[in-house]
Amino acid sequence: MEKWRVIDTGLRSAAQNIALNRALLEARQAEEIPSTLRFLRFTPSALLGYHQSAEQELNLDYCRAHGVEVQRRITGGGAIYFDETQIGWELYLHKRDVGTTDMQAIARRICHAAATAISVLGVDARFRPRNDIEVDGRKISGTGGAFDGNALLFQGTLLIDFDVEKMLRVLRIPAEKLSDKAIASARERVANLKELLGRQPDVALVKSYIVEAFESEFGVEFSDGDLTLSEHARYQGALREIETPDWVHLVTRPLSDMPILEAAQKFPGGLLRASVTFDTGTQTIRQVWFTGDIFVSPRRTVADLEAVLRDLPIGRLASRIEEFFARRPVDMLSLTPNDFLTVVRLALKQPLLAHNP
Repeated sequence: MEKWRVIDTGLRSAAQNIALNRALLEARQAEEIPSTLRFLRFTPSALLGYHQSAEQELNLDYCRAHGVEVQRRITGGGAIYFDETQIGWELYLHKRDVGTTDMQAIARRICHAAATAISVLGVDARFRPRNDIEVDGRKISGTGGAFDGNALLFQGTLLIDFDVEKMLRVLRIPAEKLSDKAIASARERVANLKELLGRQPDVALVKSYIVEAFESEFGVEFSDGDLTLSEHARYQGALREIETPDWVHLVTRPLSDMPILEAAQKFPGGLLRASVTFDTGTQTIRQVWFTGDIFVSPRRTVADLEAVLRDLPIGRLASRIEEFFARRPVDMLSLTPNDFLTVVRLALKQPLLAHNP
């Protein structure tokens, strides 16, 4: 049976964790190390995707006031908040370990295994495309992956006792999403292990179940290990670059290039409001938030719609909304799919309402 390695690098700063990402991925690409499962934790950190600008994505004043470290990942994707209330897990694999470069197929396989591990704790965790793990429709783990040559880094988080409100305040989002009602709604979409189990989970036990699930999925056996001398050398070199303002601000774009546009309209089905982060350079909808006095069932429908509208070219807005509602039964009383389209288009036509919280 093939032997893989498991390491636990403990609680570290964002810069240290990102430097370790680079070190382990480079070492796996060079075949200096076996395929590896790494457990990790972060001190309070706001993590940008590699191509993102801190000014456009984060509430930097809040981060400075509350000691939240701002860092840039070596992988793409959106900005996220990470702290001690989450367990991070990462797989450093070779392409031959997964037999494909199809990231959706890889996510499905790895997330199914991770969901199995979480379910052993006594909750019904399931993979939800594209890359989430949920319990009763509430997100408990987000994941993502990237290739570097033949090496794959696949990352996941597991929420233990997560503070949703702090996450919302770290990110640059409309003030409307920070109302008591909006924060309560956001909490309903996220699941914490502590809340689900009614007690603080045994973190060591959680990790052991994750190890066993990946052993079973890949037909391997893990053995405890430490960072090698090669990894240490790569880590120190990476840290010298990453623990600097130049790395954090590698991409810098003005707020004016990504305004938050807002509009509200009264429909027969109720008042619907849209806040849209819009990339003026690429004419892309980066994110949409819907609020208002509306009834929608299932309740997660609005969150799902917001998810499918992320990073969407403006020309595909109408077809994406139409496709979304065509695929699922939704009860919205008198509200219609076209109402969502109308209020987003209204926001996009009103740049004078832009603001930059």
